[in-house]
Amino acid sequence: MAAACVAAAFSVNANANVNVIVELTGVEKTYASGEAEVRALRGVTLTIEKGEFVAIMGPSGSGKSTLMNLIGCLDRPTRGTVCVGGRDVSRLDHDELADVRSHTLGFVFQNFSLLPRTSATENVELPLLYAGVPRRDRRPRALAALARVGLADRANHVPNELSGGQQQRVAIARAIVGNPALLVADEPTGNLDSRTSLEVMALFQELSAAGITIVLVTHEPDVATHASRIVVVKDGCIVHDLKQVPVPAVPAPIVTETP
Repeated sequence: MAAACVAAAFSVNANANVNVIVELTGVEKTYASGEAEVRALRGVTLTIEKGEFVAIMGPSGSGKSTLMNLIGCLDRPTRGTVCVGGRDVSRLDHDELADVRSHTLGFVFQNFSLLPRTSATENVELPLLYAGVPRRDRRPRALAALARVGLADRANHVPNELSGGQQQRVAIARAIVGNPALLVADEPTGNLDSRTSLEVMALFQELSAAGITIVLVTHEPDVATHASRIVVVKDGCIVHDLKQVPVPAVPAPIVTETP
């Protein structure tokens, strides 16, 4: 089974150049479940080049979330190696992994994960606070990130004053305020309607065009069409890995009824 995983991954990566940001080699992940063991990943090998926009898909229990956690330095493999930003993170301790996350990665989640009584600007400032950025520098960088996602006029609003799409844009601004090389998004359109989902995907495409590498986990085939590559995981193996021409994410215009 592990050999099949490696073969499937190399179908795309055999000619990959050295300009990579993520490289998994022979990765296995096993979890204890009572007296039994669950093999979430089975010898996965995967390379992601800088600037790629990759959608990871798969049914529930396929291993896609485990794969995302390893790429996002939220977990470590049982076997094999995981390199992120040219650094082998496979055996780093929790503090070292936190340092990689702080300086290399940004995260976007399905439920936005914003502080409810805190303004959009203050929410975006949080990663800079944790990274030790001086106060005088945090506010200008947060405002610039909000402007980049089209929310300059909502900087002082708290989450309950924002729509779902606007909240997700704040979350994306928070994810990119530290200028990460890699953005990891876990079902970022899961709580959004179809039009707002397109708006968010259009923003991801803009960020990808600007050079940010994006790894997006989704169960929605329509969402995956907007990525430049689709990786499908099943039973802990990569069973499909294909580069594609992404479909431009163009939201339909809002039609207002004439009274």
